[in-house]
Formats: sequence, C-alpha cells, structure tokens
Amino acid sequence: MKLTPGTAAFTVFLASLTAVGPLSTDMYLPSLPDIARDFSADAGTVQITLSAHLIAFAGSQLFYGPLADRHGRRPVLIGGFLLYMAGCFASLFVATIDQLILARILQAVGGGASVVLARAIVRDLYTGAEAGQMLAKMAAIMGLVPALAPMLGGVVQDVYGWKANFIAMGAFGAVLTVMVAVNLDETLPAARRQSAAPLAILRAYRRLIADRRFLKYLAIASAAFCGLFAFVSGSSFVLQGLYGYSPIAYGLCFGAMAGGYVAGSLAGGRLVRRMGIDATLRFGGFCAALGGLLMLTGLLTTPSALGIVAPIVIYGFAMGATMPQAMAGALTPFPDIAGTASSLLGFLQSVAGALAGLYVGHGVDASAMPMVGTIAAMGVTTFAIAMSGRKR
Repeated sequence: MKLTPGTAAFTVFLASLTAVGPLSTDMYLPSLPDIARDFSADAGTVQITLSAHLIAFAGSQLFYGPLADRHGRRPVLIGGFLLYMAGCFASLFVATIDQLILARILQAVGGGASVVLARAIVRDLYTGAEAGQMLAKMAAIMGLVPALAPMLGGVVQDVYGWKANFIAMGAFGAVLTVMVAVNLDETLPAARRQSAAPLAILRAYRRLIADRRFLKYLAIASAAFCGLFAFVSGSSFVLQGLYGYSPIAYGLCFGAMAGGYVAGSLAGGRLVRRMGIDATLRFGGFCAALGGLLMLTGLLTTPSALGIVAPIVIYGFAMGATMPQAMAGALTPFPDIAGTASSLLGFLQSVAGALAGLYVGHGVDASAMPMVGTIAAMGVTTFAIAMSGRKR
C-alpha cells in the first residue's frame, strides 16, 4: 500500500523518520551507568558515545541534503538506513568504549539521512504555516519516542542488558527501509533536481548563510536544542547517580518531559494557524525561559529530583511549540534547495547540542549545576532571539 500525502499513515511514516535520531540517543540512556561500569569508564568518557554520535549525525546531514536534491529522496534514504543498521550491528561486538564510540559514529552517519529527508519531503509538499502545522503533527507523534524509548530501554536493560537496545534500534531501521523501498513514491520532481557539484553545493550554503531570516530561525532551533541535549546527556547521571533513581524510574521522568513535548507540538500546531510562525515562536521561547529559570531556582534553593523533573516538562512543552515552527520558517523560503537547507539547519543545530553535551558531561558526575545552568541559559537565549526584530 502506497503512502499517500495527507493521510494519517503518511504523517506517521514521516514522524517515524524523524524519530530515528531521538530513538538512537534516548533508548540507551538508562544503560549509560552500566556501560561505564562494563568498560571501567568515567561519565565524561561514556558521554562521548552521545556527543560523538550527535556530531557524526550532524556532519552527515551536510551531504545528504545536496545528494537528495540531486538524486531524489528515496535512494538516499535507503542508503542511509543501510549504514544505520550496520552501526547497530557493530555495537553488539564491541570490546572497549572506543569501539562503541566508533560503532555509534557509523550508526549516526547512516541515521542523518532520515531527519534531513523527512523535513525535505515536507517542504516538497507543503509551505508556510501549512508546513509548520505538518511538522507539528509529526513532532507530536515523534514525541512518543522519547517518551517511550527510555522506559523501554530501561526494561530491556534490566532484562537483557544494554546491547539488546541496539538490536531494537536496528530492527526499527529495517522496518523503515522496507517502507521506503516498497511504499514511498518520490516527492522531488526531476525538473527541480539540483547539481551536486561541490561549487554548486557551496553556493547554496552561502545563499542560506547570507539570509537573515534563515539565521534567526536557525539560532532559535539551535539554542532550544542545546537546552534539550543538556538534559539528554546529563539527566541519567543526575537522576540515577545523584538522586538514586532506578533505570525504569528514570525512564518515567524522561517520558514526562517527552509528554510535555507532545503537548507543546499539538499546541504549536494550533497556534501557528491563528498567530503565524513568529508569534508561536515567541510563545515557545517564553515557556523555554520559564522552565529553565524555574529549574535553576529550585536547584539553588531546595535541590531535589522533583525540582528538575517538573521544570523540564515545561521546557519540553516549549521545545514542542518551538522546534517545528523554527524548521518551517527556515525552510519555507527555499523550495529549490529544501534538502540543502534542511542539512545546514540540522548540522549546525546538532553541533551546538553536542558542544552543550560535552560541557555537561564533564561536570555532571559531582553536581547538577552544569546541566541545569545550561538549560536555563538556553531557555533565556531562545526567548531573547524569538523576541528580537519584533515590529512595534
């Protein structure tokens, strides 16, 4: 059965493509302390399996967009998923933490295709607020993955050990590969194909970097994502290591944040039809600042796990309201190079998140402040950028 644009099945499929990234990071989060023990590694070293994955995920996106603008969406998606599955398989046979990092890099290089091309397919078919609403629907469905993945990963970790999580990731990639090969029609017409010559790619990137609208939406997406990835990279060590939560209890806390993300995505999808992209981003930025500052205040006054979990639900809501609209705003002016625009957006956003994760990972063993301070700073920054340039 073909996947038809506008149907619920098509929306769920696109959401599943964007879910590859969070699944690859979130499912094994409850396993990080056990991985550290198995390889006799400290938290900072184990955190590199996250940051290296994200950096490789980001770097690969620079190439997938231009390739897909030249050759179409389907063949590039299939090739990416084959690499992704190879990385999952390699993770089962690692003997050192360095080998696991390399396997995670291979997994990330393949997985980068899915998120880039999901956004590009949306831009092939939709524009403006309609694209924002479609991305919000996808985000609401995709939000179930970070809600469920840590909980499922915690159960798998307790029963089968951490390597079983990589089997589950590879199986998910295999299902999506079959769906692309069998059920997905090409969405990029031959008449809109672009050159993949290096100079043409560089000209396209230069065009994007010179556009102030693109840069503003990119900055909002990157700042908001930095706060989210600070929580992703540090929360297992804070909630499990400092506050004594079990892997399953930690997964429930992470799921609460993801539930906020789903609610924010649904709210953003409704607001953008009434208020437009920029007003929705201002609302999301305010919520991000509120969540971050509440978390920082709680840590400074009465430190507790609840003081982290409750505000991160608010921050998750802000992410759901903000991220789809920032992506729609960034891609809408560039229908001819939608894949390339999606690549640059994903690359720079992921690099920013990885740097935030590296900072958090090297201090989170002893204190929650690196994680909490980063979330608060990025929430305030998101709001400030969203408010900038507002016409009086």
